Amino acid sequence: MNTRILTTLAAGALLAATTACGAQSLDGGTSGAAAAAPDVVLDQAPTEEKAADVINAITPDKDLAAKAPASLKSGGLKVVSSIGYPPMELFASDGKTPIGLDPALARAIARKLGVKVTITDEEFNSQIPGVLTGRYDFVISSMTDNLERQGQVTFVDYVQAGSGLLVKKGNPAGVTGPKDLCGKTVSVVDNGSSMELAESYDADCKKDGKAAVNVLKFPGDTEAMLQVSNGRAQATVTDYVVAAYKSADPKLAMEAIPLEGTESPWGIGMKPDNKELIESVKGALDALIQSGEYGKLLAAWNLDKLAVQSAVINGGK
Repeated sequence: MNTRILTTLAAGALLAATTACGAQSLDGGTSGAAAAAPDVVLDQAPTEEKAADVINAITPDKDLAAKAPASLKSGGLKVVSSIGYPPMELFASDGKTPIGLDPALARAIARKLGVKVTITDEEFNSQIPGVLTGRYDFVISSMTDNLERQGQVTFVDYVQAGSGLLVKKGNPAGVTGPKDLCGKTVSVVDNGSSMELAESYDADCKKDGKAAVNVLKFPGDTEAMLQVSNGRAQATVTDYVVAAYKSADPKLAMEAIPLEGTESPWGIGMKPDNKELIESVKGALDALIQSGEYGKLLAAWNLDKLAVQSAVINGGK
């Protein structure tokens, strides 16, 4: 999958850059930042971003900006996400600019720290390796904070979310919960929490002596959802916020079913030894929560129910 580095308009000029794999810079350049964070001309949120007014009103926290890593002040905050998972991450109508809660929060954190931000679109499985090699400062991509991933990255948890099912409108397969998936085909995103959940339902079906769940794995949410539309799968497992968002679109003709008891924290993942960055991100998120700006970001995307009360490090179990 080609990497697309996403930038916004800054200071009235479109800054374009090219990476080794032909990616195009679309969200803020990394040209010489000023030595002092308050002197940086901060990025403006895209006009189609529902939380644009909230983001653009955020001003740097002087104490947090002073303590931010030098690399952020000189090169900006480098963020990776997997665009195409609305309402958490999606493209604006230009097909290039990232909007949604995750990009909004990344931009808000950058502004609170007084630095510029670059958001890069990467395939899900490439994100943690990109952070560990130093290509990115952090990943924010609807990523569940769990013990396995904590063995690779350190998380600052930013929302609490659960899972859900998407089925065809009218629910012709009669799926109301996990037990109804036995003997049916379920599509999921490969190597994510949805895949793990589907495989656990498969194990439960076999344990109860029922037919197995046929789990189909795909690189992205869009491909997984398509299997329900074309009838190849009877349901797809995804995050409930995404399921609710999709079911609100009459063109998709789908219904969302919540999976009770699946709530868990989603985290911003960083390299464990980058202590200074971890504390800066935690501090920025706490500042946004305390100021009420965090709540406004969630409200703009109708995701108020995902709110956390404070920034927690590695809260997943």
